[in-house]
Amino acid sequence: MRWRPSDDRGMVTVEAAVAVSALLVAVWLGANGLTAVTEQMRCADAAREAARLAARGERQRGEEAAGRIVGGAQVLVDVQGDAISVVVSKRGPLGLPLSARAFAVPEPR
Repeated sequence: MRWRPSDDRGMVTVEAAVAVSALLVAVWLGANGLTAVTEQMRCADAAREAARLAARGERQRGEEAAGRIVGGAQVLVDVQGDAISVVVSKRGPLGLPLSARAFAVPEPR
């Protein structure tokens, strides 16, 4: 038998290009996922801080603090009787909706 050149020349290059592209997409998605988790944690921290300040009677300061903790977030503080509810929400990476809620009871004066 005589060796003949294969028609598969260049296949390794194509397979490597596809593999590298898939790896880059996986890394990009992973980085965006980590960013989303971090932003979700910031939303939770901001909601908790705003609820704590609102319970002390400093609602405006709580809203400002939440806005500083999570830039570009929407902060909604709802006070009904002896219940305070704070919702912090924003759009995360890839347009994912991120939201966190915290509750508190007003402190006696």
